[in-house]
Amino acid sequence: MKMLLMDLCGVGGSLALADSGREPAVFAQSTLAPRSAAATLLPAVRTLLEEAKLSVGELDAITVVHGPGSFTGVRIGVSAAKGLSEGAEVPLIAISRLAVLASLCPGPAGRVHAVLDAGRGEFYLGSYVHADNAWSCEREVLATRTELTAALADAPGMVCVCEAKVGDALVEFVPLAVAEPTAADAFALAATAFAAGKFADAAALDANYLRRADAEMLVKQKAAMAARQAERR
Repeated sequence: MKMLLMDLCGVGGSLALADSGREPAVFAQSTLAPRSAAATLLPAVRTLLEEAKLSVGELDAITVVHGPGSFTGVRIGVSAAKGLSEGAEVPLIAISRLAVLASLCPGPAGRVHAVLDAGRGEFYLGSYVHADNAWSCEREVLATRTELTAALADAPGMVCVCEAKVGDALVEFVPLAVAEPTAADAFALAATAFAAGKFADAAALDANYLRRADAEMLVKQKAAMAARQAERR
């Protein structure tokens, strides 16, 4: 099973080619410079495939890590993956960046909380349970610092981070710090999805932003404004 993997959720981006018939399965990788994805992604994909003597049509699947992360990077990655999938009629697989992060945490079976910085004092939280060599998602949410602390306290488990800023914010939970996930790191989850036939609808796939609904944001803004007005009285 030959697969192209794309991850543009971080500041830069990465690509990988994998073949389940090889050892190791991931046999080619490429990185994209920060803030260059719009101009360099497709040329980088072309170069990676040419060096491997493969065409898009010879792939068995295309996998995209569809967020959460950089709004611009995620959007570019998802759009490119959808275009390549539809154009070559190759199945598309979408993997959460939080799920990839959780899968990088070694240890016995149990609950893993993957946490990423969402900016504006908020965090992306993905809670998963690892059992029988399989991962199941309990939830993926956008949380404030207070909400995150409560969630981690209510459901004990390993806390996994890849950003120093997040690790510092959660020091009381003794988080495990790992390297930032790359496209290659998504292969194990993508291979499992492929074997189970869990493919994404290219036409309907959207970025996994996990942003709060506009209505919820408006309610919070109004509440904050009312509180400030009350303080002035």
